[in-house]
Amino acid sequence: MISGGSLQHLRAADPHNVVRLILPGEGPDAPRAAACLLAGWLSDGVLIRDRAPALYLYEQAQRPSTGESFPPGPPGWTQRGIIGLVRLGTPESAGVLPHENVMPGPVAGRRELMAATEANLEPIFLVYDGNRPGAGPTATEIIDRAAAERTPLFSIGTEDGVTHRLWRLDDPDECAAIAADLAGRRALIADGHHRYAAYLQLQEQMAAAGRGPGPWDYGLAFLVDSAASPPRLGAIHRVLPGLPPDRAADLAKAAFAVDCLPPGTDLAAALSRLAEAGRDGTAFLLAGHDGYRLLSRPDPVQLAAAMPRGTSPAWQGLDASVLQQLLLGQVWGIKDNEHDVLIYHDAAEAVEAVAGQPAGTAVIINPVPFDAVRQIAEHGERVPRKSTSFGPKPRTGLVLRTFGPH
Repeated sequence: MISGGSLQHLRAADPHNVVRLILPGEGPDAPRAAACLLAGWLSDGVLIRDRAPALYLYEQAQRPSTGESFPPGPPGWTQRGIIGLVRLGTPESAGVLPHENVMPGPVAGRRELMAATEANLEPIFLVYDGNRPGAGPTATEIIDRAAAERTPLFSIGTEDGVTHRLWRLDDPDECAAIAADLAGRRALIADGHHRYAAYLQLQEQMAAAGRGPGPWDYGLAFLVDSAASPPRLGAIHRVLPGLPPDRAADLAKAAFAVDCLPPGTDLAAALSRLAEAGRDGTAFLLAGHDGYRLLSRPDPVQLAAAMPRGTSPAWQGLDASVLQQLLLGQVWGIKDNEHDVLIYHDAAEAVEAVAGQPAGTAVIINPVPFDAVRQIAEHGERVPRKSTSFGPKPRTGLVLRTFGPH
């Protein structure tokens, strides 16, 4: 998500920054304004239309000399995948598996923007398991060979130490081989749940209007082989503005083992303790104005009683589920919502938010394992709100897809 300050910075940085399309502002006229802007950029040559069918090979690689931009993982990682169209449908018919719930408002906004612009302005992010052998070459083998042998359309480094490269793949046999390998595979939505839901809503609207089959039966996606480029998940932390840390710890003792870390413990050492405790099961780090406390070993009886009926063991074993159902809901009596439970993707920012605030507590959590997310999605379940943060996400503005008479 782009915050208000970052949005203004991007808008001011360049009159052709893609945020002017994907975030055109509020109000009923905003989608139409974005449509007019897109048409102008196409007419003026700011955006160049590809007149022939093609797939795009997109690579993100962190230079080893730079710091880590998306934990966890060693420096020097590479993520490589294909940008193209995927057929829309149910998980059973299309093989695209969501793992998060969506909110109606954001879905409607994205659908209205897509309908007005007649375009997919940014790809959703999908990961699939490319280990399955096939009769021909795999998509990963094809794109790896292309990356090694061909000159990219561009290669550019961004401020986070990542080099972005893009190739155009237009050989019909090559594209057919990639499509053949991907056909029948199942892919997990890593990022873009609201956009995918908007894809489906637009498709339903077109069908209801009698439009029949058309370009709205497909959506733009970035597909990454999880075997070749293992997914990298970051943690998402909580800040409770109205809960004093000493009160939070006292209440937690009813269901968790609570250990106060020594005075003067810094964040790096506290996170190390959290990661160590997390190897043996669920653990949380409480941060406040008075230091850090480690929560671990939740009471199994209370834990089982707090879990919703019908949820799978994999869902119940998620740290995010334990946080939502047992710690927040039962121990602290807080209903998970956007007002009382604030979201932070960076642990240092979450800790800073409660520094010097007697009534604020930060809850630092370990990242969710990818295999657990995939297992839950394949079971047809959804993880709790704001449980996963996949990365690195594809940069918006490299490849757009139009399907109207621009």
